[in-house]
Amino acid sequence: MRAKLALGCAGALALMAGGCSGAAAPDAGGTASPPTASDTAAPSAPQDEASASAPEVDDPAVDVADLNLEEDTDSYEFQFSYPAKAAAIPELRSWFEARRSAARAELASASRRDREEAEKSGYPFHPHSFGANWQVVTDLPDWLSLSSEFYTFTGGAHGMSGFDARVWNRKTATLQRATDLFTSPEALSGALRTRFCKALDDKRIERRGGPLDPEGTFSECIDPVRQTVLLGSSNGATFDRIGFQIAPYEAGPYAEGSYEITLPVDGAVMRALKPQYRASFSIPD
Repeated sequence: MRAKLALGCAGALALMAGGCSGAAAPDAGGTASPPTASDTAAPSAPQDEASASAPEVDDPAVDVADLNLEEDTDSYEFQFSYPAKAAAIPELRSWFEARRSAARAELASASRRDREEAEKSGYPFHPHSFGANWQVVTDLPDWLSLSSEFYTFTGGAHGMSGFDARVWNRKTATLQRATDLFTSPEALSGALRTRFCKALDDKRIERRGGPLDPEGTFSECIDPVRQTVLLGSSNGATFDRIGFQIAPYEAGPYAEGSYEITLPVDGAVMRALKPQYRASFSIPD
């Protein structure tokens, strides 16, 4: 499980660095409800070119060893990590610790129930697993953009992976989703849907080795804002690219795995932003 997660996170963040990759699984950290800009004032790989150095901890009280928890028992395997740059912000560290605790408790409870049922019924028990790796997408003066890939297995034919992402607004000390910065999810979707659909079809054709069957399964476009939306930067000052992480079964069959799309910010995207956030974005040269 850990190997799969490490590879997945690397692809996701490399995508935002230069264009190189939810599911029906727990939120990437458990069932704890995430704080957002509307409900709290202080509480989804190679990084962007502008923030490629290893995370550093400014707070000497933060123990880097605490940021990755791994536990392997007869009933389950659990792993959860988050970056030091997030841990250096007390509100964010509390949020991640709460999510980690909730995810671990949920995994332990579900695996215990399934193990007891398997013993009663006389069929084999397959240990459960859950893993989530949060990483920095980009670190800007006013923002910290974060993303995660998670993996879960509950004893079925195969596990499932999915994605999550957040941005920390340093000015307001709030944790937000990328879509919160736009006038509406529909406005963002309309601003980039044509470009998104073309990019997705190009990747489908490449992956499938031939033209798409217009009548076939997984041939239609999907709504970009229903996927995990990431905000990235190439200049270290503003967001100038938007990434989309697409879990298995969303754009193609399970065998095709996940898809990842990166698009540069353009005029249409700028017009879809809420006025107070436009200064945080730019159109790349």
